[in-house]
Amino acid sequence: MEPTIYLFFKGNCFEAMTRYAEVLGGEIGGVFRNGDAPDPESRMPGGDDLVMNMAMTLGRAMIMASDVPAEMYSKPAGFRVSIAPSSREDFDRIHDALAEDAQSVEMAPGETFWAERFAMFTDRYGTPWMLNFEGDKGSA
Repeated sequence: MEPTIYLFFKGNCFEAMTRYAEVLGGEIGGVFRNGDAPDPESRMPGGDDLVMNMAMTLGRAMIMASDVPAEMYSKPAGFRVSIAPSSREDFDRIHDALAEDAQSVEMAPGETFWAERFAMFTDRYGTPWMLNFEGDKGSA
């Protein structure tokens, strides 16, 4: 059994998840939009383009997501999506792409006692990220 990350967005799910797949090398496996529902009673409030469910495979992990109506949206809190890039170059590439236009930067990229490179930020879509490249510090 493996956990699945499920993210909620305020109308920009497709854009965010497509960007994550592009940056992280994930694969979008399916998109079910509000307008795909068989009848109006099965739809969530909002337009036909809202994403009801979307899946992305990332390695052995699955990240799923959907839009929610603005009045039902709440800002993510109490967690971060943690990624461990395999190289300093990957760290920098992923950080630069996901942190572009970030809503907030809680910890700028830098060295820590446990990692050669570590950063925490909340991206432009509202997803809180934590990037950790241990490098040589992981082999101690």
